[in-house]
Amino acid sequence: MTTYSTHPALGAQPSRAEIREQLSEASYDLLVIGGGILGITTAWHASQSGLRVALVDAGDFAGATSSASSKLLHGGLRYLQTGAVKLVAENHFERRAVSRQVAPHLANPLTFYLPVYKGGPHGAAKLGAGVFAYSALSAFGDGVGHLISPSRARQDVPELRTDNLKAVAVYGDDQMNDSRMALMTVRAAVEAGAVVLNHAELNGLRFTRGRVSGADLKDRISGDEFGVNARLVLNATGPWVDHLRRMEDPGSDPSIRLSKGAHLVLRRTAPWRAALATPIDKYRITFALPWEDMLILGTTDEEYVGEPGDVAVNEKDIAQILDEAAFSVRDQQLDRDLIAYSYAGLRVLPGGPGDTAKAKRETVVTEGRGGMLSVAGGKWTTFRHIGRTVMKKLEELPGHPLGHDYQPVSQLPRGLPLPGVANPRAVAHRLLLDNALSGREMAEDTARHLATHYGSLAYDIARLAQSDPVLSTRVHPDAPEIWAQVVYARDHEWAQTPDDVLRRRTTLTIRGLATDELRTRVQGVLDGKAPDAPDAA
Repeated sequence: MTTYSTHPALGAQPSRAEIREQLSEASYDLLVIGGGILGITTAWHASQSGLRVALVDAGDFAGATSSASSKLLHGGLRYLQTGAVKLVAENHFERRAVSRQVAPHLANPLTFYLPVYKGGPHGAAKLGAGVFAYSALSAFGDGVGHLISPSRARQDVPELRTDNLKAVAVYGDDQMNDSRMALMTVRAAVEAGAVVLNHAELNGLRFTRGRVSGADLKDRISGDEFGVNARLVLNATGPWVDHLRRMEDPGSDPSIRLSKGAHLVLRRTAPWRAALATPIDKYRITFALPWEDMLILGTTDEEYVGEPGDVAVNEKDIAQILDEAAFSVRDQQLDRDLIAYSYAGLRVLPGGPGDTAKAKRETVVTEGRGGMLSVAGGKWTTFRHIGRTVMKKLEELPGHPLGHDYQPVSQLPRGLPLPGVANPRAVAHRLLLDNALSGREMAEDTARHLATHYGSLAYDIARLAQSDPVLSTRVHPDAPEIWAQVVYARDHEWAQTPDDVLRRRTTLTIRGLATDELRTRVQGVLDGKAPDAPDAA
């Protein structure tokens, strides 16, 4: 039987056994529990500072809320009506830094159309002024916010509903693949010195003289139990943050509340060259977002009180999303038969009363009785800022448990790029040219996909594909991914399960293509077997 391992020239990450040994035998400055974007960005910034950092998660990196977002990097247009001008300006700064300097290979500009209907919650003059101010707060780096006619907007969005449409306001933001952005940030943390392990379940906290000093863990893949010692433990478990706080102190009061955000992913009936952001009421907007060659609709925003691991899209969510989308999207695009996938995540909000839709998306850092820090809340767009905020909190802790022998966050480089940084158009062009010169073919959609999900690291995947013809074939005929990406995910991106590969390393699940048969084939590659030959697909 042929076994498939990484190309010799690429090297491979340590085995799980080697990582467990590293974690259990060393003592760390900071143990981050929780591999969502809050934990990941903190591990990245702490490692840059020279701290010894360990990062673990019970599931996969970005396995919960961090891969269930609207996949936007945005300033937050709705915050303008509450007068949060400074917040919008700061969000814009971070958005543009990520999309232009830090990860231009993982983000792309997206034009938004904000339709103004007769009888709607906002008038054309107000929205026109709003998008102008919004673009001014980003120094007009995405153009000048303005109004266009319904007929002009319909040219870019053929499925736009034009009945009673008075005008359309235009503004710019950015879009990303949240799973890939998180994964590249994990990679950046590792390159800065962090030791990371996913699928490592927390069995309990370790205490030394009443203070949290580490954690006991279980490898969910192998079943092995091990422990990690650390001078400081950071609880970055998102919706589970209070569960971990109660492990530290059974008498701790709830600190957060949860808001469920559901999305639908549909196959498109026509090309979309812009997204729709449609006001539902004074505070809420519903999105219709072209993403890859699909359409994402959503999101909902209502309080959630169940077990975080049980969150899922239900019939009520589907009906609400389709009904709200129908304000601006024609019926033929909203046929339920077009739904390929659905997903839901939980926003972590500060505890307190009131409508979750009006709650601030702010990050809160608290210290528990046993010295464990807990961080919760925030926006994807400002993930770098969150990492810096947590580091400042660590530096200001009484008694300085981390000592002083590390670089203050204020002295770290502000625009440090994520791995693979490159111009994606140039990478795609180079992939096509190199394959043509070597007498091999690569489809244009595959080249574009590799360039916009890996940046310059796409060349490593191309070398894998060139090493074996089977690895250059598509994983599914209706998606651009190739089998080399599955091998690469296993050997370089910590993928352990078919869901890790299909949902978070690739776009196959979100496209509705993750069949049981495909999961079995992917599991075979994860086990070291060869994927099926092309004629067997």
